[in-house]
Amino acid sequence: MSSDERSKHQEEASKRMDTAQYNICFNSSTERPFTGAYWNHKGNGHYDCAVCGERLFDSQVKFDSGTGWPSFWDAEGNIAKVVDKTLGMTRTEVKCGKCGCHLGHVFEDGPQPTGFRYCINSASLDFKERKQ
Repeated sequence: MSSDERSKHQEEASKRMDTAQYNICFNSSTERPFTGAYWNHKGNGHYDCAVCGERLFDSQVKFDSGTGWPSFWDAEGNIAKVVDKTLGMTRTEVKCGKCGCHLGHVFEDGPQPTGFRYCINSASLDFKERKQ
C-alpha cells in the first residue's frame, strides 16, 4: 500500500474512531484484556477490519483462549505478518493486508488443526452477522 493510501485510511478513520481505537489500529497499541467488545462474543458471522472492511476471520474459527482477547485458530482474509521486537521479545504482529491496520499478534500455541492463536484487538474488528 502506498503512503498516500495509508494516509487516506488514517484521515478517514480519525473522523469516526475514538482516540483509543485509532491508537490501536494505527499506532500498534493494545486494548486491556477482557475489555473489548468481542473477547467473549458468540455471534455467528465474520469479523472484518474496522478500518477498511476487509473480511479477516470467521466466527467458526473463534475460540476461548482465556487471554481476554478475541482469538482465532485460522485467518480467512488478507493478513500480513511482521516481526515485532518491542517489549524485549520477538513476536509476530498481524496487520490487515489491505490497509495495514494493526490487529494483534499470532502465536503458535493454538488448537489444531493449525496450531495458531491469532490474538486480536476487538477495536481492530467489526462484526457482521451471517445472513441466514
